[in-house]
Amino acid sequence: MTEKPMVELLTVAGRTNRTRFRDQVLRPLLDAGLVEMTIPEKPGSGKQRCRATEKGHVLIGEDRS
Repeated sequence: MTEKPMVELLTVAGRTNRTRFRDQVLRPLLDAGLVEMTIPEKPGSGKQRCRATEKGHVLIGEDRS
């Protein structure tokens, strides 16, 4: 998974409400260590992106080599 902006993730997940998406989908993935933010110190940045961690890649069966 390459870096994706939240708007694109919302679309892929079939969601329209950013707050609910963040609280119900994104936050649990972040807490589980499956995804990470590219600018963690600025979660509200317009340049913020999310990407799968190594743990996330293993879970979805994506080969990183």
